[in-house]
Formats: sequence, structure tokens, C-alpha cells
Amino acid sequence: MTSFRDAVLGGGYRAVVKPLAFQFDPEMVHDRISYFGMTLGRFGLTRAVTRAMFGYEHPLLATTVAGMQFRNPIGLSAGFDKEGRLIDVIPAVGFGFMEIGSVTGSPSPGNAKPRLWRLPRSRALVVHFGLNSSGSAAVASRLATHPCRIPLFVSLAKANLPAFDGQTTGISDYVTAATNLRDVGAAKVINISCPNTTGGEPFADPAAFDALLTAIDQVGVTQPTFIKLPIHLPWSQLDEVLDVAERHQVTGFICTNLIKDRTQAKILDRQVPAKGGISGKVIWERSNEVLAHVYQRTGARLPLIGVGGVFSADDAYQKIRLGASLVQLITGMIYRGPSLISEIKRGLVARLQRDGFSSVAAAVGADYRPSPSTH
Repeated sequence: MTSFRDAVLGGGYRAVVKPLAFQFDPEMVHDRISYFGMTLGRFGLTRAVTRAMFGYEHPLLATTVAGMQFRNPIGLSAGFDKEGRLIDVIPAVGFGFMEIGSVTGSPSPGNAKPRLWRLPRSRALVVHFGLNSSGSAAVASRLATHPCRIPLFVSLAKANLPAFDGQTTGISDYVTAATNLRDVGAAKVINISCPNTTGGEPFADPAAFDALLTAIDQVGVTQPTFIKLPIHLPWSQLDEVLDVAERHQVTGFICTNLIKDRTQAKILDRQVPAKGGISGKVIWERSNEVLAHVYQRTGARLPLIGVGGVFSADDAYQKIRLGASLVQLITGMIYRGPSLISEIKRGLVARLQRDGFSSVAAAVGADYRPSPSTH
């Protein structure tokens, strides 16, 4: 279901704004849009206008996850707002929550430019930022007295510098991030799956992951803590990672991060940069496989957040039925425009009503059980 307003805004974006923006360097466009978003978020009037253009809420969309209340289950994934500079405007666009970062313990310059590319035929992006971050102290200082109007998730990682490639030094930088940002945001995300760093993904190894969580447990983070999972792990290794997490103070999982495999059948573009993780429709099927596996493995004990390839209400609804309590996106918004958020929410309401669900929570994991006539 798409309203007249959303159809006009979405059509205008796809017919005019996107073709123009796609003529320029992706990172430059992102920086300009971010600056514009900061300006919109700075004033009550511009926030109200933004909300009037893109907002839509419905009682069916409200949900509670890990003790946090969400007005809707659609969130902005990490990577779009690395520094937490857009927390005033993102709620006005209609997101129910947002994730900033990843924020590294120490300042981290990231990889050399260019480090962001589009794959238009594949409806995907190639991301090679490499955890560029001003560091946890700077972000904490900026956000300590600046509350977000929706639940704010803060993603933590280690600096992408050779000095932190070792297990001990890497853990120390995660701990720095967790310590400095301990009281910031509604939830924390431990990112063990960035595919674009000098040291790879060392904490996807179960033993190293156990050591990392042991150290972070000692920081005393009181907010819910989620783990951002890699997309490529063999099932046996993924199961070990899940088992380790359940022995620590972990609330749930985000399924999943980007993929590096260039052999994916979903990659339709002829030229693909050699470096970087790929987002968007390319990872749709595999991210869903991981989501379904984790949901069935954890027995719905821990809440999951589904991310990867969400371009429509059907996409979001499928992730919910596969076990996601919340859904995140970035790439879909870049290709479809910010009105996509309202389109998804309206579509979710229609699908929940069609299938007889009384709430988003009632639909979570529905693909694994018979569909009763009432819920």
C-alpha cells in the first residue's frame, strides 16, 4: 500500500534526484546529504516539515524489544551516520530506531578514498570505508547531553590501525569504546564483522570472541547489547559464536553484515571494485538464511534484528516472519528514496491486518508455525 504522497515523493526521487545524484561520487553525495540532514534536524520547523513529508505511524507497528519501546520496527542501520550527527532528523524521516557507528575506541581514519561505489544493476553498494571514526571519546562528548527521540543503538568496533590488529590490543580498543560510550544510547552493538579492516575479522573466531566478551562484560554496560554477525561463517562456526554469546551479557543479534564474495549470482554489474563489502539485494538471500538459522538455533530466546536487501514492505515482512523483531536498512533508501520508510510501514500494517496479526511481535517467526485464524 502506497499513499499518494509517498508515490509522488518516491517517484520524484527516482525520476529526478537519484539520476542526478548518481552522476557524482557516492561519498561526496553522502556527505552533502548528511550536511543537509543536519540542517533540517537543527530547527523545529524543518523537523516538522520533514515529518509531514515522510512520517507515518500506526498502533499495529508499535513494539517492545529487550525492554525498549519502538513506535515502529524499521531502523536505520549502522554506516550511514557514523558520528551520530543526524539523530535530530532521522526520527522525523520516520525511522523507529537508528544505529550509529561503528564508533572505534581510538580515532581511526578509515581506508583511502575512493571507498564507496554503486552497483546500479545489482541494486547494491560496495563499501570500503574501513571504520573511519573520530573515536569514542569525541562521539561520547557530542552525544552525552543530546538525547535521541527514538532508541539509539551505538555500534562499537576496534580502530582500523595495525596497532590494534592483535587480539590483546584489539580487545583493548573495544573496551575503550565500551567504556567511553557506556552511558550513551539505548543499546550497544558489538561489531565483530567489518569486512574492510587490516586485521580481518579476528573476533569471529569463537575463542577470541569469548575473550572479547569477557573483557566487555567487565565494563559494566547496562543497556541491551547486540552482536553484529558476519554473513559468511560456516554453520558450525556460527553456532559456536552463538553458544559463546549466550554465556555472556548478550541480548540479541543483528543478521548480518556485508558480503565480500564476488561470485554471487545476484551481482549483475560487469565491473565490481576488488575491495569492499557488498550491501543491498546481493546479500538478500544469504542474510535471510543466516537470520532463519540463528532464530531456529536460539529458539527465539534472544531478539534478532534483520538487515540486508530490504527494498519493500514485502522484504521487511519476510524478515519479520523469519524471526526478526526489528528490521534495518540503508541501501534500499538510497535506491528508492526516504519515502520508502513510510511505504514499508504502510505495507506492514496492510500485511499484518491481512494475516490476522495483532502486532509486529505476533508475526515474528511466523514462518515456523501454523498460521492460526486469530492471534
